[in-house]
Amino acid sequence: MGEKIWKNAHKNKEGASAEFGSEEQGKNLRGRRKGTEGRLLLASGILFAVSLLLQLLARLVPGFGEWYAVTVYPVIVGTLGRVSGSVPFSVVEAAAYLLTAAAVWYTAVHLKRIRMVLVRALLFLTGIFFLFTCNCGVNYYRKPFSSYSNLEVRNSSKEELIDLCTTLTETVNQYCEDGVGAAMELKDANREGVAAMRRLGEQYPQLAGYYPGPKPLAWSYFFSVQQLCGQYSPFTVEANYNREMLDYNIPHTICHELSHLRGFMREDEANFIGYLACIGSDSPSYRYSGYLTGWVYATNALAKTDMEAYLELCGVLDERAWADLRENNEFWARYDGKAAEVSNQLNDTYLKINSQTDGVKSYGRVVDLMLAYARKQAD
Repeated sequence: MGEKIWKNAHKNKEGASAEFGSEEQGKNLRGRRKGTEGRLLLASGILFAVSLLLQLLARLVPGFGEWYAVTVYPVIVGTLGRVSGSVPFSVVEAAAYLLTAAAVWYTAVHLKRIRMVLVRALLFLTGIFFLFTCNCGVNYYRKPFSSYSNLEVRNSSKEELIDLCTTLTETVNQYCEDGVGAAMELKDANREGVAAMRRLGEQYPQLAGYYPGPKPLAWSYFFSVQQLCGQYSPFTVEANYNREMLDYNIPHTICHELSHLRGFMREDEANFIGYLACIGSDSPSYRYSGYLTGWVYATNALAKTDMEAYLELCGVLDERAWADLRENNEFWARYDGKAAEVSNQLNDTYLKINSQTDGVKSYGRVVDLMLAYARKQAD
């Protein structure tokens, strides 16, 4: 009897000990989780604080954006850009697919630990903000390209605009008569895009330096549905473009996106740099792309000023160029919808947040730079 009581007591003691150990392990686990959450929140806070500081310095301290663009940013392009550039596919595209799948999986598996999911999501978002600020955001506050090129950007007369449009029309027609089009193998287009930018860098030292190869998206529908020709990825320092769009759009888009890798983020300036790179290229296809794209921008501006002059020039543009323009319009019309509308609104907001007060309208200000360039060439 006594032995039996002793055994029961011993069993109770073991049970209590196991229960105590389990409770202790639970406390330790919760403590470790809280510690992990605390460290992740601290890291998020540091990333956000550094990003905010850089943004404020760029916006409030004269010359900081310029110093950063010519001193710090080239190092980023030469390191992170060189690493991502060594991969033959778009790193940001692959990362987007993988991260989306990983986020869905992680959330589903850890749904009961929603606090940790949110903490990790916060770290991811602050990391994205940090990369954007370092690899893109500060550059919006550098000096404009026109200040390096000694271009006098001012209000131009209607006659100057008509002269520019006439010259572009005659040039495009000449390329059409010579049988030049913009069709190229993508690998050749990529190679020539870098060569064209390097050549332009010999004339403008601010554009000299290392350029990673531009990359077409494997699944360009993602761009098409947003009506995007291309996009610079600040997260991987890559120039990406839409491989599905019409051939004549590709060369200018490549050079436009590559100009962002020299720290020129303003869209009007990127368009102008792309125009200069294309018309100065050794490739006839690139030159055709530059002149036809320039024709579209310039004549759109003319249509708002003098519809009669616009229609007259449209009437003399070569039919082969018109075929490209019609096919281009038909391509984008297939993707015109709510997604494109939302994308345009988001892009407009993004540009305004980054001190491009004209928003998406700034894409058309390339004409002011083209007119200034034409005046300089005439002198």
